[in-house]
Amino acid sequence: MKPFVFFSFLLFSAAASAQELSVSKSLEDALAQAKARRQPVVVEFHAPWCYSCYYMSRNVLTGPEWTEAKSRAVHVEFDADQRDGSHWMQAWNVKALPSYIVLGEDGKELGRILGEQTRDAFYGRLYTLMGLQGSLQALQSQVTAATPQAVAAAREFLRSSHARGEAREALAWIGTLPAPILTAVSRDKDSTLWIARLEALRAAQSRDNPACLKAEGAVLTGNTIGCERPYELSRYLACASDLAPEPRRALLREQAQRMQALLDQQVFAESATRCADERSIVIGTAGLYEEIGDAPGQLLTFVRAASNARERLKDDPRTDRNLADNLRVYLERAGKTDELGIWLGQLVVTYPDDYVYAYRYARFLAAKGEHAQALQLYERAAAKSYGVNKLKVAQGQAETLIALDRAAEARALIEATLQANGPWFPEEGAKLRALMPPA
Repeated sequence: MKPFVFFSFLLFSAAASAQELSVSKSLEDALAQAKARRQPVVVEFHAPWCYSCYYMSRNVLTGPEWTEAKSRAVHVEFDADQRDGSHWMQAWNVKALPSYIVLGEDGKELGRILGEQTRDAFYGRLYTLMGLQGSLQALQSQVTAATPQAVAAAREFLRSSHARGEAREALAWIGTLPAPILTAVSRDKDSTLWIARLEALRAAQSRDNPACLKAEGAVLTGNTIGCERPYELSRYLACASDLAPEPRRALLREQAQRMQALLDQQVFAESATRCADERSIVIGTAGLYEEIGDAPGQLLTFVRAASNARERLKDDPRTDRNLADNLRVYLERAGKTDELGIWLGQLVVTYPDDYVYAYRYARFLAAKGEHAQALQLYERAAAKSYGVNKLKVAQGQAETLIALDRAAEARALIEATLQANGPWFPEEGAKLRALMPPA
C-alpha cells in the first residue's frame, strides 16, 4: 500500500463531460440497486500492476466470507487505469491501491479500507462498515455516553478519519467530547493509537517537523503499530529531513532495529501473524539501512527477501502472483540482473493475459540495449493495454523505435495513440508527446 488519502471532490473540464455520463452510470446503477435492496455499496479500486491487489484477490476476496459480503452489498469494481476508474479515484482522492470504499444506500461514505489486509482484519472491518447505519457523521452521534458501544463508534470514526486524511477535523471533534467519554475512549488501546496517528498526520500536514517527529516517535515506540509500521515510518523519514546528518542517523538506527525485528518475526518467519504487505516492510527496512549508511545491511535485506520468496514459491510463479512480483522487485533491488531476466521471462509466460509483464520485460531488455527483442514485447504489451497504461506502453515503444532509427514509425505511433486517448491522462500524454521526433 502507498500512501494517504485526502478526501475532496474535483471538477472536470467540459472536454471530459461526454465521458462522465458513462463513467457515472455504473455507480448510479449500483446506488439504485442499493436503495432498492436497502444495502450498502462496496466500491473496489484495483489495477493490473498492483501487487497488493494480487494478494487480496488470491488470499482474501475469496471463499464464503466474500460470498457473504457480496450477498449483503452491491459490489462495484473500478480499474485505476481505465477512464472511469481514474475519474472516481480523483473524485474520492484515492491514493492507495487496492482501496475499498463502503457507501450507504444514500451514497454517503461509511468508511474505507486501504491496502493489503489479512482475512480476519479485512472481513472484521468490512462487516462492521456494512452494518453501520448512516454516514460517518452518524458515528459521531453515537458517542453520547461512556459505554463500550460509544467507544467502538469513536474508534471507527478515528480510523476512518485517518484513512481519509482528516486529522485536524477528527482531533477537533475528540476535543469536544465530555470528560467521562474522553476518558473511556482514551482507555481503549486501539483508539489511543488512532489518536496518536492522527496527531502525527496533523503535524505532517502542517509541516511542523518537530511536532511530527515527537508524535511519530510515540506511534513507532513498541510493537502496537504492528504491520503498519512502514507506512508511519515513511512519514517519520519525511519529518526528519531537516535534521543534521548525525542526529538523523541516530534516530533512524533505532527505527532500523525495530523494522528488522518486524521483518524477522512477521515476514521471514513462518507465522500465523505474517504481515500481508511484506514488500513495504522489506523496502522500508532496506531504506533505513541506506539512510544510516549501512550498504551491506541494505543489500542483505533484499538478498534474504529474494531467498525467502524463492523458497516459498518453489520457483513457480503460479504459486502466488503477489509473492512472485515481490521476488521480481527484490532481485532488481539486489542487483541480480541475470536472475531477474530469467524470472521476468517466466512471469511473461505465466501471466499472458494482461500487459504488465510483457511491458516490464520490454523495459528491462531496452535498458540493456536489446531493442529488437524489447520491441517485440512492447508490441505484445500494446495488444493488451488500455487507458493510461496504453500511453505508458506507447512511450516505451516510441523510445525503442527511435533507438532502432525508425523515427517515422515512432511519430506515427505517438500521433495515433494521442488521438485515440483524447483529453484523458494529461500527464502521461505530455510525456508521450515530448518523445515526438522531428519530421
